[in-house]
Amino acid sequence: MIRRGDIYFVDLDPVQGREQGGPRPVLVVSSNAINRQPLVVTVVAGTDAGKVPRDYPVNLRVSALETGLPRDTVFLCFQLRSLDPARFPASAAGRLSEDRMSQVDSILKRVLSLP
Repeated sequence: MIRRGDIYFVDLDPVQGREQGGPRPVLVVSSNAINRQPLVVTVVAGTDAGKVPRDYPVNLRVSALETGLPRDTVFLCFQLRSLDPARFPASAAGRLSEDRMSQVDSILKRVLSLP
């Protein structure tokens, strides 16, 4: 089952404009109750941390050591997407801790102007 906090490598093509595309890590941010349904899974796109030299308040930089991914990653929390579960491989490539997911929640509140 796809779970909140899991990280998968997913192909985000096709894209338009400035959307993140191609195969890349995505962090599942939708609730497990939603993820259990045959609906869509909401994610934020990740990118190689080497391509993002600065930290921005709408991004979360994580190390490969803490995620299990092959390289350090920046999750672009302003790049929210809802994906069909068929896009996801059978198993996750990594996972974020509850503490880091709390940081994601705070960033998403900023991105979405939520109290």
